[in-house]
Amino acid sequence: MPIVTIQQGPRQVEQKRELVERITAAFVETLDCPAESVLVWIQEYPAENWGKAGKLTADR
Repeated sequence: MPIVTIQQGPRQVEQKRELVERITAAFVETLDCPAESVLVWIQEYPAENWGKAGKLTADR
């Protein structure tokens, strides 16, 4: 069973729905596995909980 974990900032549910569909399709096509076996986890982090280049994303 392929397991995919995505870590990102918050997104709209429509975007997450499409992302899960496309990732699943890529695994089905590439690994020839059933869609039911592909598990996609989305972990979302608010802008105040992560940073880049020494600054919180919320402060950019």
